[in-house]
Amino acid sequence: MAKLPTDKLDAMDKRYSAIEEQMAQGPDAETIVKLSKEHSDLQPIVEKIREFKQAQTDLEGAEEIIASGDKELAELAQMERDELKEQIENLTQEIRLSLLPKDDADDKSAILEVRAGTGGDEAALFAGDLFRMYQRHAELAGWKVQVLEMSDGDVGGYKEVVASIKGAGVYARMKFESGVHRVQRVPETESGGRIHTSAATVAVLPEVEDIDIEVRNEDIRIDTMRASGAGGQHVNTTDSAVRITHIPSGIVVISSEKSQHQNRANAMKVLRARLYEEQRNKRDSERADARRDQVGSGDRSERIRTYNFPQGRVTDHRINLTLYKLDRLIQGEGLDEIIDALITETQAAQLAALDDEA
Repeated sequence: MAKLPTDKLDAMDKRYSAIEEQMAQGPDAETIVKLSKEHSDLQPIVEKIREFKQAQTDLEGAEEIIASGDKELAELAQMERDELKEQIENLTQEIRLSLLPKDDADDKSAILEVRAGTGGDEAALFAGDLFRMYQRHAELAGWKVQVLEMSDGDVGGYKEVVASIKGAGVYARMKFESGVHRVQRVPETESGGRIHTSAATVAVLPEVEDIDIEVRNEDIRIDTMRASGAGGQHVNTTDSAVRITHIPSGIVVISSEKSQHQNRANAMKVLRARLYEEQRNKRDSERADARRDQVGSGDRSERIRTYNFPQGRVTDHRINLTLYKLDRLIQGEGLDEIIDALITETQAAQLAALDDEA
């Protein structure tokens, strides 16, 4: 059985008790808010720690009874010992998982960006397939999808599509989708029946609010321009598209829906997400290096997955997982199986690091 860092567990237990004592003394409102947040964060793991300690004490008691030589009591104690050992093993694993480092953005909603890569028209068609896969996956998960910006492909699909996916813990699961997705299939645009390889790039960013990141008015330039699209009177006559340039970083965001007011709100939402992610990457370089060792960096240039349509096969290259369920996956119904495997692999690597510390 894996060991637990007992010193760390004892410190968490003592801190939890100290917080309760401070809260009972009736501090000011600001202090209460901070203490309540820390108390809420610690409560689940401290409850498991205390349950674990009690189970260990009970196990020692059962062992003593068994060693006493009383046959009648020893038989009951033997049954209790077996149950307690199983309970301790389960609690050990639960506590180990609770001790893993948390990504502050995991509870947030997400901004999803899908762009056609190499492969021309076929890449745009594939980008469309990927976006519909994510839409369906979000629908099955009970998340809400709002398209913020899209640029249609010449023969279908998308050159680029940006959307907000709202829901609890969206980023925690969708962040594993960032990277290059490659497709191998006979394109609809190909008459010779040859298999082509093309790609689309996916980026998933945590959606943030004003309180998460400050964007100063003097740091941005806002331009209005004529909306681009398939045509029509509105597109030809209304300067509704909005382009926001963040001068210090050089990040440019464009939104071109019909409402100029909505375009500004959408563009600011995407800009905040990109700035937040940029700051996280700078601040958390060690976390990024660790994640790269586990399941890849999530870098947009890294090939993470291949969809082979002739063989009905999908392969995630980060964990060498191959599933022959491409038809279900592309419909958004099988994505959880891959994401769960990626999370498990990440946790396994983090647990190994935790064991080295224990």
